Amino acid sequence: MTLLAITGGRVIDPASGFDGPATVVLVDRVIASVGRFEAPDDAEIIDASGLVVAPGLIDAGVFQASPAACHAGGITRVVLMPDQRPPLDDPALVAFTRGAGKPDVWVHPLVAATRGLAGQELAEIGLGQAAGAVGAATGRGAIDNSAVMHRLLSYATAFNLPVVTHAEDGALTAGAVATEGDYATRLGLPAAPAFAEALAVARDIRLAEATGARIHIRQLTTAEGITLVRAAQARGVAVTAGITPAHWLLNETAVAEFRSFARLSPPLRSDSDRRAVQDAIADGTIGIIASGHDPRTQEDKRLPFADALPGMAGAETLLALSLSLVQSGALTLTQLLATMTVTPARLFGLPGGTLATGSPADLVVFDEVAPWRIDGDRFQGAGNTPFDGLPVSGRVRMTIKGGDVVWRS
Repeated sequence: MTLLAITGGRVIDPASGFDGPATVVLVDRVIASVGRFEAPDDAEIIDASGLVVAPGLIDAGVFQASPAACHAGGITRVVLMPDQRPPLDDPALVAFTRGAGKPDVWVHPLVAATRGLAGQELAEIGLGQAAGAVGAATGRGAIDNSAVMHRLLSYATAFNLPVVTHAEDGALTAGAVATEGDYATRLGLPAAPAFAEALAVARDIRLAEATGARIHIRQLTTAEGITLVRAAQARGVAVTAGITPAHWLLNETAVAEFRSFARLSPPLRSDSDRRAVQDAIADGTIGIIASGHDPRTQEDKRLPFADALPGMAGAETLLALSLSLVQSGALTLTQLLATMTVTPARLFGLPGGTLATGSPADLVVFDEVAPWRIDGDRFQGAGNTPFDGLPVSGRVRMTIKGGDVVWRS
């Protein structure tokens, strides 16, 4: 029997609301007890004095399950997008991918909503679920055909499977690399109007309302789209929304001098949209924060801006960047941790995300105020990040996955 006790720390369990000094005891890969008591005499002791102890982070919507980067970022579970090579449109591929992260990180794949993610023919959604998929996803792009989207939502409803959508009207965004406006015009970048998001959001909400489907908008980045989601949630539509740190910390000016590391999808928005995202996180309209981890090679990024591939490495900086919301007063630390633990766990039906007795022994131990500077060259993998050189506070000191310490700093 393996016995591990974490003592002296501030323990936060967003699922129960517990926040205070406590000891956490792990036995044989599960959480045995949490409370104010002396550690067992025969336990291996981890002193977490001055640190926060919380459930391991769940990163909902990554494009690559990078174990080393996840460990450094306190992430123990990832919800993997179907945009792989080949796309996860076959049950056998879903089953293989589900086991690919063992023993380093728990991988929960999303099955491709359509064959080859082409947006035309539905994939085997039900069989994908049976193979281990925790949802269906449209991938990096939207399904432009409304009839196909309607069939997808109707089909997914029969399996009580959430559908993860990319909210952009493809006809408007084809070939675009920036958000339409004065800034994109001055740079001469092909751009699409910000309302391309709202058009897609409005359609998908209406279809979800008609079918009773559960939809999750992976990235909700505009004030107009946020207004639509907020109203739909108020009238009981099963729509949730997520965001990545770049879209509340950066605006369209981050692409100055054609900085291709700031080439993202969706593209960065105006500052008014950025502020609307912050407000939506604070009031709960946006309930999930994820890294969108999509590391690219130097060859993919060091190109003319319009030719560079969108995406950034985000797993290692997820917690530190997100703590800015606590520092600004937008969220409490418990509320912030909920967006990366219990909320995604409930949406996708995952184990973990809690410190309840019997739960998997997945934990993150971090220093909430430790200062450091983001350095992409020191990342555990590709370091393409628009935050290179940014001073931040909050550092992961230990990641425990399945009762095993997989990261220390």
